[in-house]
Order: sequence, then C-alpha cells, then structure tokens
Amino acid sequence: MDRARFSEVDRERADPWYPKVTMSDPTYEREFRGRRFPEPAALAGYAWLIDTYGLDVPLPPRLAGTAAAHRRTETAEWLLLTPRHAPEQTLAGHVTFALKWEGVDLSVLAALAANASPDELTTAIRTAPEGRYMRRFWFLVEWLTGNRLELPDLSKKRGLVPIINPDQQYGLSDGDVSDRHRVRNTLPGTPALCPLVRRTDELDHLIDRDLAGAAREVAGRTHPDVLARAAAFLLLSDSRASFAIEDERPGPDRARRWAQAIARAGREELSTKSLESLQGIVIGDHRFVSLGLREEGGFVGRHDRHTREPLPEHISARPGDLPSLMGGIKAFDERVRRYGMEPVVAAASLAFGFVYVHPFEDGNGRIHRWIIHHALAATQFAPENVVFPVSSAMLRHIDAYRSVLESYSKPLLDHIEWKTTPDGNIEVLNDTARFYRYFDATAHAEFLYRCVEETTDHDLPEEVAYLEAYDRFTSGVQQIVDMPERTVDQLHRFLRQNEGRLSKRARTKEFKPLSDEEVTAVEELYDEAMQAVGE
Repeated sequence: MDRARFSEVDRERADPWYPKVTMSDPTYEREFRGRRFPEPAALAGYAWLIDTYGLDVPLPPRLAGTAAAHRRTETAEWLLLTPRHAPEQTLAGHVTFALKWEGVDLSVLAALAANASPDELTTAIRTAPEGRYMRRFWFLVEWLTGNRLELPDLSKKRGLVPIINPDQQYGLSDGDVSDRHRVRNTLPGTPALCPLVRRTDELDHLIDRDLAGAAREVAGRTHPDVLARAAAFLLLSDSRASFAIEDERPGPDRARRWAQAIARAGREELSTKSLESLQGIVIGDHRFVSLGLREEGGFVGRHDRHTREPLPEHISARPGDLPSLMGGIKAFDERVRRYGMEPVVAAASLAFGFVYVHPFEDGNGRIHRWIIHHALAATQFAPENVVFPVSSAMLRHIDAYRSVLESYSKPLLDHIEWKTTPDGNIEVLNDTARFYRYFDATAHAEFLYRCVEETTDHDLPEEVAYLEAYDRFTSGVQQIVDMPERTVDQLHRFLRQNEGRLSKRARTKEFKPLSDEEVTAVEELYDEAMQAVGE
C-alpha cells in the first residue's frame, strides 16, 4: 500500500484488515490480517507499524499487542501485554515498544524506513535521541537506507548500547562501534543480508547442553584409527543423504567427490567464486545446466500438466539482485569469523539465507547443506576432522525439513508479483530484494540444532560403538579360526543380514569349512559384540 496520508475512513476502505483504532484510544480486535489473537487485543509494536504504514512484508512469526486483562499472555504467534504497557500511539511510541519487547525486526524496519519520510523518522528520534531505543532505531534507519538523517552526532561520553539485545536475540559476541549513535553493531550481517534468530527456551536448552563438548568427549575417548574410520563413514553418509534429499542417486565417484568437498568446508572464506566451484562439483553433467549465477528468474515447484503454467512453491531472488545478495552472504561469513557468534545459529542463518536466494540454476540445496558444514567447521564447533552428518538427520526428518523451508517461502509468495515467461519460467515484476535480505530464522535454527543434537547423541557415538564392536568381533574370530580379513568381513556381513545366525546356505557354501562348534562360537561372539552396540 502507498504511504499516502489517508483519513481514517479512507484507510479502512483501502485495507479491510485495518483495525478501528485512533491515535489516542486503541480498541481491541480479534484478529490481524488473518492471524487471530488469543484474546481481544490492540496492535502494538511491529504489528502497529505494519498496519499503520501499510507495510508490504510477510508477517513476522510472532507479533505483539496489549489486551484488556492485567496479565501477560504468550503463544507461538503472539505476545500480549497488559493495558499499562500500551505505548503512546505514535511512531516513536511503537518503535520503542517493538525494540523493548520484540527485538530487532529488520524486515519491518527496512519497509518502514522506505515508507516513512525522513522528517517523520527524524521527529521520532528527536523524542529521545540519547535513549537506548531511539539510538538503536536511529542507527538502524541509517544502516538500512545508507542515508544520513539531519541529526547531530551524540557525545562520546555516552556509554555504548548493543544493537542486538542478547536477552532477546542472538547477535555477534562483539562488533564494530558507531560513535555517531554510540552503539555497538552486533548485527551478524550487513544491509545486504542479515537474517536474525530470536532466543527461545528450546534454543537455550540445546545451547546449554554443549553439544560441541559432548562430541569432543566422544572423539577424545575413541582410538584415533576408529575415529578416522567413523568420520569417513559419516562423511560419505552425509554426502549420499544430501543427494537423496534431492531425489538423486549419484554414482560412487560423484558421492566421494562431494564428500571430499564437504571435508574441506570451513578452510576458506565464502565467496561467489568458491560457491560456483562447488556447483561444478555437485552437478554431474554440465551440458544441460548453466553454471554460475542465474541470468534468468527461478522457482522451486512444478508446472500445471495441462497449461504448463508454473506452480511455484518458492520463488528465487531476481537475477539483478544476486551480486548484492551473494556479497551479503560473504560479509555475514566474514563478520561471524571476526567477531564470533553461536555456531549453530550462525550456520542456520547463513545456510537458509543462501537457499532462499537460490542463486544457481541447479545445486542450491546441496550447497546450502555444505554451507552448514562450512559454518560449523569455521567456528571449530565439530571435532577436528569430524563432520556432523546433518544431511542424514535431515533426510530422516524430511517432512520437518520441508516444513521449515516453507515456513518463510510459502507466505513470501503472497508478496511477489510475477508473470510466466515463454519458456515456462517466471519473471519477478516487483522489488523483492529485501525479502531475501531479512527474515526470522528462529525455526530454522531450532531445526538445525535438533539435527546436530541427534548427530551428537546418536550418529557419532553409535558409529564409534559399532566399529569398536566390529573390531572386537574380528579379533575374536581370529582367536577361533585363522581367516583372511576380507573373509571375516564377509562373515560379519552375513551374520548381520541374518540376525546373528549363519544361514544354511552360508554354512554349506562360503563357510562350509567351519565346524559346528566354530559356528556356534562365532555366533556367540557376534551376539556379545552387538549387545555392546545395543543391537
């Protein structure tokens, strides 16, 4: 909606979702743009800004308001505070409420900065230019727009305020200082790309578990040879799973080459050039794929079988915006390396930011999962030379993975205007760059952390335990009968396939030389070894 100054009657006619509020007397409504309140409430903070300024943004996962009851109500979608928390019905009042209670939402603030006039923004900041909330708002407006408002610099005697409140969201551990605003910029990204993650009970619990420490403990008590074999298996398993997520069945050589690329993750900084090189590895046959950044539109989905019209489930960033967005991915990676950040949160923000941009014609999904490995390795989260097989966990929970991807891409479709091209592709008609620059990655971080938890609790220790049991079995077999290593492995495989017992066929063919007593001893040895693994 255009930021014209409507009368109240005109505004209500233009937007059927516009709640009947006045600047001095908020009224209680039951829903906002299709999202129902848990109880009648008045909009506050970002919801009020979206509504009052007619901002074209996907609704944030969680919004805020004030209710009539003198109690705080929280749901996944709403934070409702009491009447005494109701802000002054002004731009400054609701920006202050938003930053105090909801944290930083760059998507809404970027749209606001583009819709409100510089005079309006300056007037709001002048209500409390030295206050912690208006200082942050002032910095964010200038950071997002690149334009300097007509306001004097603050005195250097003022203490520094972090842009990201660590009690609300995950930001950098440190950051560069803006003396003009007397703030420390702890935003993990730049205006080119900066997803943010809210603090939640689930994330706090997972972070408190110190999964990196748990993985290092497993590695530390494991014989180096066993750990190396476990790491090799998990690496190849992740490579195959990453292809399987895309419904591909690569040959052994292609899977190994991609596993080698994963093993090198984190050793150098991200760049468009390095990611293009990865695309060349992941695409087996280049004859039908244009490598490098897309020069046309792109979407994920299918075509109507009758009309051949595109049926997009996700629409990629416009080709003209790709250089800037890819520069944002590079800058995000550099800032996290320089200033430090919670590793899994950083990995989720960076990787899902990339996959929503979808810069390449093909290979985006596998490179997106490679970026997770890159971020975890670059922050030394994983034990040295060990790759968390997160793709394997994602494959096991593929429906949850797809749901997380759709949690942002699906509502985004309502804000993208496009048309079909003659070749069945799509062309985006409106400016969509900010939709890919800024989004709430909380659900993405929670999902990735659950995958890392499963890897730490199960995949890594279970593979180590399996190999240790295998070694005990092979050593024990050699005490029973002298047998080549290749034949011992075949014996183990036959027992595993037949629930610990040699089949009649195996006893009469491959292992006919074994006596009944030796077969019984081998089977008992296998049972003991597998009990240690829990099988």
